Amino acid sequence: MAAYGCDRRRCFAVKPSAPYCALVLGVLMYCMNKRLIAVFGVSIALFLGTHTASAASAAPLSQVKVLKVESPSCGFEDIAQGQEQTRCNHSGPNIKVYVLEVGYGRSAHVGVDGFEVNGTRTPVCAFDNGNLTECTVGKKTVGYLYVFDLAGKQEGTFTFSNTSINAPGNTLSTQLYIK
Repeated sequence: MAAYGCDRRRCFAVKPSAPYCALVLGVLMYCMNKRLIAVFGVSIALFLGTHTASAASAAPLSQVKVLKVESPSCGFEDIAQGQEQTRCNHSGPNIKVYVLEVGYGRSAHVGVDGFEVNGTRTPVCAFDNGNLTECTVGKKTVGYLYVFDLAGKQEGTFTFSNTSINAPGNTLSTQLYIK
């Protein structure tokens, strides 16, 4: 019965009649394959470890708020913190709602009176002084500005909610009655 193995110094075939380091194709290939797999595994671990260490963690979702409501009848209306409904009577077609999301959320849930609405999302960056601005090449994205078209809905309760992509996994939401 033959047993094959390898160590750091030599390949060998353990068999009473076999010469030292017998050149048996199976033994030689077994030793080479074992070493190649070990080298490959260590290389992948180092590569993935380095890649992970150099990537910055995404900021958790920290704020969502309605910034403005736009309509042909009222133009732009700024929405103050804690405001529950619009001051102007926007009712009519072509109402747009602007929402700021600071941090990184998964997938926003947006609607008016329970009906889903569509919108666009644009990255937002920060100046060194903390003021938000449109992103340019090389700037760090800190959140997103969403613009939702209410698609003919003339009034109702607008709701927006999203869950952070990382710890603490919090869900933030905001709502505004648009009249």
